[in-house]
Amino acid sequence: MRDIRTIDLNLLRALDALLDERNVSKAAERLGVTQPAVSGMLTRLRESFDDSLFVRSQRGVQPTLRALALAEPVKQILANVEALLRPAAFDPATASLTLTLAATDYALQAVVVPFVMKLRRYAPGIRVATRPIDNDRIAQQFERGELDLALMTPESAPLDLHSRRLFDETYVCALRAGHPDASGTTIPIDRFCALDHALVSFSGGSFHGVTDEALAREGRERHVTLSFHSFLALAEVLRATDLIAVVPRRLAAASDGLALIEPPVAVPGFTKVAVWHGRTHNDAGHRWVRALLFETCGAVDALSGELLRCCSLDQTG
Repeated sequence: MRDIRTIDLNLLRALDALLDERNVSKAAERLGVTQPAVSGMLTRLRESFDDSLFVRSQRGVQPTLRALALAEPVKQILANVEALLRPAAFDPATASLTLTLAATDYALQAVVVPFVMKLRRYAPGIRVATRPIDNDRIAQQFERGELDLALMTPESAPLDLHSRRLFDETYVCALRAGHPDASGTTIPIDRFCALDHALVSFSGGSFHGVTDEALAREGRERHVTLSFHSFLALAEVLRATDLIAVVPRRLAAASDGLALIEPPVAVPGFTKVAVWHGRTHNDAGHRWVRALLFETCGAVDALSGELLRCCSLDQTG
């Protein structure tokens, strides 16, 4: 071949078909084109390789020595191209990729923990590294390849990234199982406002959250005495005291020793979405990991019914 620019993949496919079939008509049928089209491609092949490549015979065409020498390399080239175009095979049992996932403290407990438990069963070689959500740098982190997945709210997710809804969350009032107000399905609003409350403030130090906004619309206010910046210790404090807290259902349902009742005022819920960059969108391994994440969230919802209807958490509860 004198110049690689004079040949394309279709010409090599035609050459391969002619070498196999030794007949222009059969080669055309195999390629799904007309006989004149194959004859035209053969002309271009002859010009490219500076050889007649095939000579007429009583039963069709016979390859020249040059054509026979090209047979194996051409098949190898075509096989390599097919391998490039074929989606990469992914076996979770032997996979060894590293997944970097950004999540809030809530998402770690409500989503990542059950996800990792399932991941360990199916793909023990996949490593997972978690990091806090940084809304100001999230787009840059994805662009630099520092993140593979993030668990966010739709409002905070960058518009140019791929995303999928995981679930919706509602709030429930959590208190210790032996609490004097734990026996009913809800609690009167006067009693609710009179009790001492705990909440979670991710920014730290805030004693006001979405529950207070809901109460304010009713002309009411509650007494918040404890503000945590993390959910990690909240359940333990609730189990050991008479404090109550309005928290996401999915999180509360996973904590033993707590009674769950409906708040006396409607507290707006949230949506949690998974977010990822286009660089991993079509990767077989990452597609499998995301599918497992989606399945895990759905499985938890189905298992817990309305109590665990879905997810995402505001800054304060």
